Amino acid sequence: MEWILIVDFGSQYTQLIARKIREQKVYCRIQSCLEREIDNTADLKGIVLSGGPASVTDENAPTVPDYVFDMKVPVLGICYGLQASIVHFKGKVTKSLRREYGATQLKIPSSNPLFDGVSDNSRVWMSHGDYVSRLPAGFQSIGSSRSLKNAAVYSPKYQFYGIQFHPEVHHTEYGNTIISNFLNAICGCKPSWTPGRFVNQMVDELRERLGDSKVICALSGGVDSAVCSLLLSKAIGRNTIAVFVDNGLLRKNEVDEVKSAFQKYPELDFRHIDASSLFLRRLKGVKDPERKRKIIGRAFIQVFTEVAESEKVDFLAQGTLYPDLIESISFKGPSALIKSHHNVGGLPKRMKLKVVEPLKELFKDEVRKVGKKLGLPKQFLDRHPFPGPGLAVRIIGTVTQSRLELVREADHIFMSELKKTREYNNIWQAFCVLLPIQSVGVMGDERTYENTVALRAVTGVDGMTADWARIPYDVIETVSSRITREVKGINRVVYDISSKPPATIEWE
Repeated sequence: MEWILIVDFGSQYTQLIARKIREQKVYCRIQSCLEREIDNTADLKGIVLSGGPASVTDENAPTVPDYVFDMKVPVLGICYGLQASIVHFKGKVTKSLRREYGATQLKIPSSNPLFDGVSDNSRVWMSHGDYVSRLPAGFQSIGSSRSLKNAAVYSPKYQFYGIQFHPEVHHTEYGNTIISNFLNAICGCKPSWTPGRFVNQMVDELRERLGDSKVICALSGGVDSAVCSLLLSKAIGRNTIAVFVDNGLLRKNEVDEVKSAFQKYPELDFRHIDASSLFLRRLKGVKDPERKRKIIGRAFIQVFTEVAESEKVDFLAQGTLYPDLIESISFKGPSALIKSHHNVGGLPKRMKLKVVEPLKELFKDEVRKVGKKLGLPKQFLDRHPFPGPGLAVRIIGTVTQSRLELVREADHIFMSELKKTREYNNIWQAFCVLLPIQSVGVMGDERTYENTVALRAVTGVDGMTADWARIPYDVIETVSSRITREVKGINRVVYDISSKPPATIEWE
């Protein structure tokens, strides 16, 4: 299968490059710049060098692996990827007096296949502190800006195209056109990577890796774990043991809904385990969110390990996605840790089970498309994301049964009203957060001193970035009124209008 390699220099935008390529129905893989070799080069059509937080002028700055230009395929260098390539070929990169960040205009002096269909003087998005001050021999400028002579460069000899701006971000006016030109006109890729193609490829890979082995799949009821379970069952049938753990941190009615749905799949060995007392006991008195996530991760592993020992299972499958990994660990390159996810940051180092993560390089919207191809019911396909640690990270402070009931009931009201008013499908994720704040209120003729709940709702497509949802005021008013009327112990409702970045979607 034709594919594009993305060499990651640690940019938080690397996953957006992958998204943009996949939107063109071209398969791509991401590999760290720290890896100096490439394993399988069959059908490799081109290479993209990502941006990154380092400066090429720094000591020990990441360099372009030698294989990149040894492969004799077209190369697109973006921001740091451009600068590192210029240094690789003995050009010069100079540190700017001040960092350039934001929109600027790109001037295109002559025609080049990278810029076919791109208007001269179009808006592009810059984010850099260095600039290309001298081109290597055989390189030419193919684009400039008000402050940069070499905003875009080209080398016919090395099939290299370098751009100082970021085509993958929304703010670059013709970003999609530039990426499409590189993939189609320059690399000669065909739009052949589809959800169906992914399913077939992953099923083959799972069969080859797992053989006749049994696999425990951590089933939460969310779209990620559901798709993971169905993929496994398609590959190895009832050797897939789908374990649904009631950790006491689930939403209202969730246990009944998941049991009802997944007991209907004859190709799955579905198991329900009530371990709520174990999780709540471990969480007693814990306030720190990182400790909560790690405690919950280890409790899950304990439950799965007990099942594995009784069934003689060697593998644990999880619905981990690419945003989970990029926020939890330096997955493919030298990128920054944001937070631990329970399924990647909370696993013990000496865990006996081998981990299988068939969705780990997919985004949420891609997983939904794969789920649709697998026939997952609409009620799960359209479900808002729900964190593995559940309501524990939607309670700021300690987790108790009484506090769980408060946030669970408030959340149920919020979701009910969003569905009733048909706002639910306009929102990527919505939920309630119980704050460690009490405030004075008046109910009837009595003074109250009770809890505050925050409503959170965001729009987005992949969880990497998000904007707060503009829910109609009358809907928010109804939600607030119902919560304060119906949930005893809450007398104040606030609405979170923070975007990601700078905030994260979840509060913990």
